[in-house]
Amino acid sequence: MKYILLLCGLFVYFGNISAKPFAVSEDTVRFINPFAHSITFSGNFGELRANHFHGGLDFKTGGVTGKPVRALADGYISRIRVTHGSGYVLDVVYNNGYSTINRHLEAFVGDIARRVEDLQYEQESWEVEIVPEAGEYPVKTGQIIAYSGNTGYSFGPHLHLDVIETATEDYVDPLPFFAGQVKDHTAPRAQGIMLFPQRGRGVVNGKTTRQTFGLNQTTGITAWGEIGAGIRAYDYMDGVHNRYGVHTVILEVDGQEVFRSVVDRFAYDENRYINSWTYGQYMKSFIDPGNRLRLLHASNGNRGLVTIDEERPYRFVYTLRDALGNESKVRFTVQGHRSEIPVVEHREKYHFRWDKVNYLQEPGLELVLPRGVLYEDAYLNYAVRGDSGDIAFTYQLNDRNIPLHKACNLRIGLRHRPLADSTKYYVASVSAKGSKYNMGGHYVNGYMEVKVRDLATYTVAIDTVPPILTPVGQAGWGRTGRIVFKAKDAQTGIASYRGTIDGKYALFGKPNSVKGELVCQLDPRRVKKGGSHVLVMSVTDGCGNVTIRQYRFVW
Repeated sequence: MKYILLLCGLFVYFGNISAKPFAVSEDTVRFINPFAHSITFSGNFGELRANHFHGGLDFKTGGVTGKPVRALADGYISRIRVTHGSGYVLDVVYNNGYSTINRHLEAFVGDIARRVEDLQYEQESWEVEIVPEAGEYPVKTGQIIAYSGNTGYSFGPHLHLDVIETATEDYVDPLPFFAGQVKDHTAPRAQGIMLFPQRGRGVVNGKTTRQTFGLNQTTGITAWGEIGAGIRAYDYMDGVHNRYGVHTVILEVDGQEVFRSVVDRFAYDENRYINSWTYGQYMKSFIDPGNRLRLLHASNGNRGLVTIDEERPYRFVYTLRDALGNESKVRFTVQGHRSEIPVVEHREKYHFRWDKVNYLQEPGLELVLPRGVLYEDAYLNYAVRGDSGDIAFTYQLNDRNIPLHKACNLRIGLRHRPLADSTKYYVASVSAKGSKYNMGGHYVNGYMEVKVRDLATYTVAIDTVPPILTPVGQAGWGRTGRIVFKAKDAQTGIASYRGTIDGKYALFGKPNSVKGELVCQLDPRRVKKGGSHVLVMSVTDGCGNVTIRQYRFVW
C-alpha cells in the first residue's frame, strides 16, 4: 500500500516495493545453515551500536541454549577463547577464502573443551585464549563444532556469527552466503528525517540547529545555504518482530544522486567512524571531512552536502534497500528561502581543527589531540568548576560529548592530595546529571594521566571503598553443586576476582556479563564430594580495594 502526505513545504511519500533478491553468480561462496532448524535472525550485519557496527548475524535459537553448531564448510579451527565480552568463542578458517567467529557459545566439544578447562586451571583465569597450529583441529562441512549459548555480553540465547574475508580481514555481510535459505519480502521503513544546517554556512527554518521531522510532519521546511540530510530507518523481515539495520541508503536531490551508503563490509579499525556517520539513530547522508568509512559514498563533489541557493523547491528522494533487494522510498521537499546565515562566534583557543594537531592547556589541565582523531571541526563549550575542597577541578571540555576516533592523552592536576596512596585516585567522566564513571588513569608528579575517547567532562575522584560481595542461594550450594555470587562496586567496578575451595583454585567465571554473576560449577574431579568444604572468595575493584569472605558448605 502506498500513501502520500502532502505537507506545507514538506512532501513525503513512503511505499514498499518488493524487489527480486540480489543477483548471485555461479561461483559465489555458499555456507550451510549452522543449525538443523530454519534460519531466522535477531540481528543483522551493520546494525548501529554504541561506538561500533554489529559485525555479523545473530541467529535465533528458539529461546534455548545447547543447540549443536555446525561447521559451515571444510576448514580448521584457528582460535579458541573464553572472554567476559563474547563468552565462549570459536574462530574457524574455511578453505573458501573466508573465516568465521562464533560468539556467545555455551560449550566447546571434545578435546577443545578439555584443553580450555585445563588451561583455565593452569592460568587460574576464566578468560583464556588458545591459538592452535593451522590444521590441528580440521573440520568438515556439517560437523558439530560447539553448542549455542547465552554467554558473555548477551541478552538472550543466540549465535552471533561474523564472516571475515581472510585475505583482507574485512568483516563482510554474511547474508549472501546463505542465499536461498532466507525468505524475506519486507522492505525497510523510515521513521523520520533530520536536517543538519552547516555551522556558519546554512540554516533550516531560519535556525542553525539540527531539526527532526516525522513522516507525518505538518510543518513546512525552508532552508538556505549548505545543509545535510539524515534518515532514521530500519529493516524488517517476514514473520518476526525484530528490526534490523538498512543495507543500502541512497539520497537523490532533484533527480541526481548525492549520497549512498552500502553496509556490506568494514575493517575492525573503522568501527568508531559510526560516531561520525550517525547522530543518535539517524544515518547522515553526508560525510564529515575526517570520516574515512569506506561504506559511505558521496557523488556530488561536496561530501553529500546540499547547497540551497535558489528560492525554489528542492526535491529529496530516499531509497532504502535491504540485502535481499526489498525496497522503499521516502520523498520530501525543502523550499529554498533566502535567509540570513549567522556568523560563527567562537573563542579561537577552543576551536579545534579536524585536520591539525590540537592542544589545550589550562591551569591543571593538559589535552593533546593528534591529527586525525576529530571527524570535523569542534567548537568547544569549555568551562571549569569546583569547590575549594575538591581534589581537582571539574573540566567541561564540551557540553555535548564529541567522540574521538582514537584515545588521546589527558592530564588533570590535583589541587589536594588527601591520600598518600596514589592508587586510590581515578579519573572520572561526569554525566550531565553529575554521575561519575571510572576512566582509570595513573598518578604522575601531581597529575592524573588517562586516555580518553570523547571530549566530555572529567574530574578526579577517590575510591577507598571495597566491593560488595553477596552470596546467592547459599543454602542450595551443596544441593545444586553451583556456587553463585553477586559482586558490585559503585565507583571503579570489579577489576578481578578469585576463589579457592579447601585452599585450591576454584574456577569462577562470569557466564553472562549482563547478569554479572560469578559462578563456580563444582566438579568432583577437582573438589572431593561427600564432605564439608571451605570457600574463600575475593573481589578487587579498579583502585585495588579488596573484599575477602570465607564460607563453609557441604557437598
